[in-house]
Amino acid sequence: MTTYSDETMTYSQTLSQQKLVAESCMDLFLIEMVDTICRTTITEPDADIDAVFYKLENLGYSVGQRLIERFTQDRPRFVDTLDVVKFICKDLWTIMFKKQIDNLKTNHRGVYVLQDNSFRWFMRLSTDVGGADSAKKASPYLWFPCGIIRGALANLGVSSVVVAETSNLPQCTFQIKIAK
Repeated sequence: MTTYSDETMTYSQTLSQQKLVAESCMDLFLIEMVDTICRTTITEPDADIDAVFYKLENLGYSVGQRLIERFTQDRPRFVDTLDVVKFICKDLWTIMFKKQIDNLKTNHRGVYVLQDNSFRWFMRLSTDVGGADSAKKASPYLWFPCGIIRGALANLGVSSVVVAETSNLPQCTFQIKIAK
């Protein structure tokens, strides 16, 4: 009969209770999710791309709210908007991408610019041409994380508008405008 110490049992119980997904699976899932929504939403060549934006952004919004609900349940409430945005840049980004945002800028009037120089979800994207063509084709892949940021902020009591852009993959910039 083998006996284990309490420490070993706790560690193994913790491992068995955690449900982890491989990072590469999540990266590829995002690519397929965006492709599928684009393909099923736009049936005509002239169809409105706003429908795709709406679906992806709302999906991200829901995910962002749920992530914040889960990861802030044991934390005290944030004092001001800057603390909330710093939480997004440090803690939430680390949970999602295993790194912090590379740069945070603000004008102290309700506009925050978050820059990620190596956005993880762009690392596995490829296009035929590259350059401006790649940036244009990558924009739908930013709508889901825009929704995640907006949903996270909303669940923390900050109403906002989030837009993203990229001109040079894998770099991207998210701009948060706080609604008054």
